[in-house]
Amino acid sequence: MTNRLYAEFLGTAWLVLGGCGSAVLAAAFPQLGIGFVGVSLAFGLTVLTMVYALGPVSGGHFNPAVTVGLACGGRFPWGEVVQYVVAQVLGGIAGAAILYVVATGKAGADIGGFATNGYGDQSPGKYGMVAALVIEIVLTFGFVTVILGATDDKRSHPAAAGLAIGLCLTLIHLVSIPVTNTSVNPARSTAPALFVGGAALSQLWLFWVAPLIGGAIGGLAYGLTGRRD
Repeated sequence: MTNRLYAEFLGTAWLVLGGCGSAVLAAAFPQLGIGFVGVSLAFGLTVLTMVYALGPVSGGHFNPAVTVGLACGGRFPWGEVVQYVVAQVLGGIAGAAILYVVATGKAGADIGGFATNGYGDQSPGKYGMVAALVIEIVLTFGFVTVILGATDDKRSHPAAAGLAIGLCLTLIHLVSIPVTNTSVNPARSTAPALFVGGAALSQLWLFWVAPLIGGAIGGLAYGLTGRRD
């Protein structure tokens, strides 16, 4: 269990450092900024690389909503959910702490929104709470469905799982960055919010509730796709 929890800690730290780091440090860099597409790819690549590196150790969740979704789908024991979630949140905070040190490492540094998630005035496109709830639930549902399908040894090839999962997360970001700055992961949302405070913390509840609901529905509904014997 210690090895598995460390893998979840490390993978989530990598996700926050790589994904949020691309948004904070590189998205709007003068003339060479990577923009929404680059940030979307960065999030997808963090998951893709860690699924291949650490998936064989812990299953490569790196996301409380994924852990809950897999438990709802009967693919993960409920007795280990809390331990995984704690490791993921702590890993996210570690990744955000490293990013904070780097982002403030120049004169006059201002971390701005620090890649936090939000709705209303905190949404990049000023989308309201209902829009944020809907998109976070639906996209997390889709993400967990892809994970369950890509790791179903009765219908998928294990070697392709990381690619499918990483590309799915890229697609999710391409759709929803303008709406919420994309969460689908409570640990990813919690970590930068702790460094920003204010509205980022007061709105954090949505980025726990919506992904957990979406993940749970995805896990429960996966059986409706049928199983190949």
